[in-house]
Amino acid sequence: MTSEKVCSEIFDTGNPKIKSARIIVQASPSTIFAILSNPKRHRDIDGSATITENISGPDELILGSKFGMKMHLGVDYRILNTVVEYKKDSLIAWRHLGRWRWRYELTALGNGSTQVTESFDGTYAPAVAQVWLYFRKAYPWTQLAVAKTLVRLKAVAEAS
Repeated sequence: MTSEKVCSEIFDTGNPKIKSARIIVQASPSTIFAILSNPKRHRDIDGSATITENISGPDELILGSKFGMKMHLGVDYRILNTVVEYKKDSLIAWRHLGRWRWRYELTALGNGSTQVTESFDGTYAPAVAQVWLYFRKAYPWTQLAVAKTLVRLKAVAEAS
């Protein structure tokens, strides 16, 4: 018996500041969106392994919602995110003080499956944040984290 490795598809967006990947999930957009819009579930799907705890926020995010996380990336820190794009069951994006965004787009494919595209978008970051992203080599690292997050999201959604 062989076990097939699940991977997401990394693709070129044409913009070096936007790193994206996509995956097909055998679950409805509403099932997947319920996971993405609940900040208490973000640690379950975090492919970067940087979220250590949800510390504040509602059970369901909507446009303008704020939610806080304890994080660890070399050092422990806390971050406050704000939902800046929202369309129930199809689009959610949030950002923090650095202004870069994490965006999830859901497209129903029929037969109970959904294509999920996640993007890390650094185009909104101010110059000082751009320097930090470049210095930290964040774009290549984040590209892999996005791809890993989608694999984890697939596993969580399909187990629901």
